[in-house]
Amino acid sequence: MWDGLVTGMMVGIQTTLIPFNIAVVLFGCFVGSFIGMLPGLGPITAVALMIPVTYGLEPSSGMVLLAGVYYGAIFGGSTCSILINAPGEAATVATAFDGYPLAQKGYPGKALAIAAYSSFSGGTIAVVLLMLTAPAMAHVAKSFQSCDYFALMVLGLTAVSAFAGRGGFIKALLMTVVGLMLATIGTDQTSGVQRFTFGTINLLDGLSFVMLAMATFAITEALMMILKREDTTEVFGSENVSNISNLKVTKKEFKKIAPTIGRCSLLGFFIGALPGAGATLGSFLSYGMERNLAKSEDKKEFGKGSIIGLSAPETGNNAASSGSFVPLLTLGIPGSGTTAVMLGALIAYGIEPGPRMFVERPEIFWTVIMSMYLGNVFLLVLNLPLIPYFARLLAVPRTILIPAIAFFSIIGVYLVTFNTFDIYMMIGISTVALLARMFGFPMAPILLGFILGGLMEDNLRRSLIIYDGSLSFLWERPITLTINLITIAIFMTPLIQLILASGKKSKTD
Repeated sequence: MWDGLVTGMMVGIQTTLIPFNIAVVLFGCFVGSFIGMLPGLGPITAVALMIPVTYGLEPSSGMVLLAGVYYGAIFGGSTCSILINAPGEAATVATAFDGYPLAQKGYPGKALAIAAYSSFSGGTIAVVLLMLTAPAMAHVAKSFQSCDYFALMVLGLTAVSAFAGRGGFIKALLMTVVGLMLATIGTDQTSGVQRFTFGTINLLDGLSFVMLAMATFAITEALMMILKREDTTEVFGSENVSNISNLKVTKKEFKKIAPTIGRCSLLGFFIGALPGAGATLGSFLSYGMERNLAKSEDKKEFGKGSIIGLSAPETGNNAASSGSFVPLLTLGIPGSGTTAVMLGALIAYGIEPGPRMFVERPEIFWTVIMSMYLGNVFLLVLNLPLIPYFARLLAVPRTILIPAIAFFSIIGVYLVTFNTFDIYMMIGISTVALLARMFGFPMAPILLGFILGGLMEDNLRRSLIIYDGSLSFLWERPITLTINLITIAIFMTPLIQLILASGKKSKTD
């Protein structure tokens, strides 16, 4: 085993260090980072745009380019989430929960730096794990069935507790239900039945994630800025320019986020290795896990600019994006929408990904893996010098910033579907979201429910078919039972803590 591993690594290193391939990795990381920073243009769009470029390249060079664009887009996607609260891609939604508040406190440079370091660490650790455990993880991924995926999605929904303030769990739960309801709009892919379309063809394909994200985060935030009459120049004045551009992360802060990076790298890689899970679930589960594991004093900071809350999803989504190459390269099964596009590129080259790829095309398999080391270094080198310039965006007067947020939100939504109906829908949803925020309802659970709703429904339907309509699938398989027990434990934890706290209080009295 180890002989084959060392041989494969050497092949990958030799192919990756060809000057042309080094240039390809650098170009892919740059293009991916740039596209990832634009609201509405995520990694799927970035990879799809680059596929025509790969037609004239060798298979190894072409796949290295697409891989660089993929994790470059994930890496760069945090910028808009942190600076203007506009997560244009599902995997960076959780980054906005603490990244944007930290930027609003006057530390956008530090927020972007922590995101960059966490992304680099998560991606690098995941590449090492990918290199060492890809065959074993392929067997684990194959053992997962629809009932296990359903349980995993329910576990993902437990992250709703991370978005609830003190006494706000019911509100967060209600918003999650709203998200699940919005996920049912459109045509049922199994039966072909139209659901909640109200007779309009504009809703046949359901709601766009980008439209919902922009409505509940970017546009709503711009409207809140108008209502509060806050001018960003008052917070980020000329005297605070050093804070804006300051990338310094103290030794104490590094020690604080180091365990988070380690845990979330492992969790993100495992989630990414499961077909269909992807970086989105990896980021949400990482955030929820760290929220539940945090000390009581650290837990209070979540949602208010916690560095742990920022580091966790950034580590998780980058580790998951590397982990998603496990099912792609070892099983020929795309682990996410982006790797599905990359699967099409492999097939176009006449390459059949799967277990035989280790033997038949080792240079492609190992070159993609080894290029990720190089890509993560390039991403850090490319992004860190630019952070001070990105951070100065928050010093722009609100008379310019608010129209700019609205412009990029509208353009981002329109470029996804080229349908003006989505723009009108975005305005309507943002109005309702504004009212909800004024009454203390969190917006994040809506996106959580919306993202996981479709996956939950599909896997629940398959499970019920396999088990003839019986709910016994929830406990018959050991994997499903274990995940469900973890879910119950997470749900019960806040209640147990409340009982213990009230017990201590009564003893004190």
